[in-house]
Amino acid sequence: MSRIETVNPQEATGETKALLDAVQQKLGIVPNFLRVFAHSPKALAAFLGLFENIGQGVLDSKIGERIALVVGESNGCQYCVSAHSAIARGAGLSNDEIANARNSSSADPKANAAVKLASALNEKRGDITTMEFAQAKAAGLSDAEIVEIITHVGLNFMTNVLGKSTQIKIDFPKVDLLSNTQKAA
Repeated sequence: MSRIETVNPQEATGETKALLDAVQQKLGIVPNFLRVFAHSPKALAAFLGLFENIGQGVLDSKIGERIALVVGESNGCQYCVSAHSAIARGAGLSNDEIANARNSSSADPKANAAVKLASALNEKRGDITTMEFAQAKAAGLSDAEIVEIITHVGLNFMTNVLGKSTQIKIDFPKVDLLSNTQKAA
């Protein structure tokens, strides 16, 4: 059971209602993690703004989903891995590519470089080596792409913390974490 009850969009008022209505209109659903964010309309608006803006960046949605998967898996957030497995399929990733991303790799060279960098950034909390940074550049990642990868890692880390700390009920097809990651309490 979630440690923080979800906000019912039908009972929301004011800014919260407007934000949740916009999510419903855009996605056709209001996922539970957004219903938890909704306790603070400012936190919800901040998340939605960052999510919307980074989604319009230079990285395509498939790379964004790969990053979400590697970060969620590494941080042991079953909610996020479940959600992003479903979203990644909708974005056109195969089951093999979803599994690869969760294991810090990709068959696509550019996506592989992005996932490797994201994994290192997340695991080392940004304190990556000069070699790791140089490998990302050598793989062809531009400065803009690297900055967006950093942003995706931060955004996904935030949702991982929300998902794990509040124990949000999974409202996507449940995906088990890999055995090499920590499990949510």
